[in-house]
Amino acid sequence: MGRWIRFFYGLLFVLHALIAQVATAETDNPFDRYPIHFADIKGVSIAYQDMGPRDAEPVLLVMGLGAQMLHWGDTLVQGLLDSGYRVVLLDNRDAGLSQKFYDLSAPSVWWMLVKEKVGLAGEPPYTLGDMAGDAVGLLDQLYIERAHIVGASMGGMIVQVMAAQYPERVLSLTSIMSSSGAPGLPESKPEAIEALAMAAEGADSRAQRIANGIQVSRTIGSPVYFDEAATRDRVQRVANRGSYGPGMVRQLEAIMASGDRSPLLAKIAAPTLVIHGEADPLLPIAHGRDTAKKIAGARFVAIPGMGHGLEPKTSQLVLKALLPFLHGERQVAVE
Repeated sequence: MGRWIRFFYGLLFVLHALIAQVATAETDNPFDRYPIHFADIKGVSIAYQDMGPRDAEPVLLVMGLGAQMLHWGDTLVQGLLDSGYRVVLLDNRDAGLSQKFYDLSAPSVWWMLVKEKVGLAGEPPYTLGDMAGDAVGLLDQLYIERAHIVGASMGGMIVQVMAAQYPERVLSLTSIMSSSGAPGLPESKPEAIEALAMAAEGADSRAQRIANGIQVSRTIGSPVYFDEAATRDRVQRVANRGSYGPGMVRQLEAIMASGDRSPLLAKIAAPTLVIHGEADPLLPIAHGRDTAKKIAGARFVAIPGMGHGLEPKTSQLVLKALLPFLHGERQVAVE
């Protein structure tokens, strides 16, 4: 009997170890390995994470409209860390864990689009320049003199402003699935606008926020590379940090008010890489091509099958272009 009892407890020990390994694997991601910090940037609280060796070359990642630093995804961030970079990420003001401007108004997405059509966009509560200032202020607090700056969507617009207005702080610029804001570029597909409007409206429960987040990612993301399991995991983690629709609307106001940034792009002298998906329904690929044409010496990489999202497979393709560029290889390509 004693032998069977020892066997039973031994089996329990092995099962416990296996379960612990599985649980560790599920949570072993860069966002959980590094703490969240907060910086006061001219009176605005900005949440950020600082990953990797402090003496390594820094890469600053700036995310897009209503998004959190989590939206960069484990694959891209871990790829940068594995390549030896120091990775700094932030939540833009009015998003994620950064400060919300609860006392400011936020009209509906549809009303803002109508006003823009008739030329009545008005003054935004804050600008892309203000958000670029937040990012530069974070570099100041971390004593980072110069960094590679990488932005996605609205984040691409923010880092464009950084490269033009703070050239001394920029080692290189990478603009992903973003735009110059120039007039005449192709409009977003209606279903992409509807998805953003749904995201801005918010939800009454965590379960509904998760369902909405997956639907938004499916609608605007990469049709070839969409990964529901990975998307659900990311959306759940985003939901744990909270969402804030009004902040997304105010960020959209900042984008609309920035208008045509073509004159700004002409000032950029930093080495520049522009990456865009061929299947982007929110900002069609012409936006990326136009951005690259307006920055002297910029390299343009089109990724087949990529929409407006960074799924694991899409991130691998982005890294295939981004890493050689960061290493100084200015001729980059993706198969």
